[in-house]
Amino acid sequence: MMKLFKNEDAFTGLEAAIVLIAFVVVAAVFSYVVLGAGFFTTGEAQRVVHTGSQQASSSLEIIGNVYGHATASSSSMVLTSIEFTVGNTAGGTAIDISQMLVTYTCEGISDVIEYENSTKGWAVKTTYNDIGTPNNLLEPGEQFVLEVKVPTPAVNKQFSVNLQPAVGAVYPIKLTVPPSLDTVNILH
Repeated sequence: MMKLFKNEDAFTGLEAAIVLIAFVVVAAVFSYVVLGAGFFTTGEAQRVVHTGSQQASSSLEIIGNVYGHATASSSSMVLTSIEFTVGNTAGGTAIDISQMLVTYTCEGISDVIEYENSTKGWAVKTTYNDIGTPNNLLEPGEQFVLEVKVPTPAVNKQFSVNLQPAVGAVYPIKLTVPPSLDTVNILH
């Protein structure tokens, strides 16, 4: 009679090969997921940088002084409007001035100032270096003189006028009404 011997060496090698293949497959799937997440994050970061640089490049800047115009009211002079010149920052893109939001803030009170409202609004008073036909588009190299009617702030009080283009950063102008006013004043 013959005796049968069981040798399980081959089964152990086969089991090790199956486990190795499983580890390789899991590692491949994991690396695919990690790489995909990395590519997605890189794409989002690139989009944010491009959007940020576009908004920063279309910002306004004040050129020169801010002038306050005052008129006589009963016994004293009161500030009625401010006037200043704006232009694009270096390398900036064109800005549609008529789409700009202008707000006034003084002592916790905030008010939206309407475009081309003759009694309590703001408007483009003069343009310089106009490129092509005159329009409301502030292009690089052009300068617009804006006049903003302000609600009457108290003398020696601080107020702010914020310029918010349709695309770009808010440009705050923080000023103080001097203790005494002349017809035209340089505001700081």
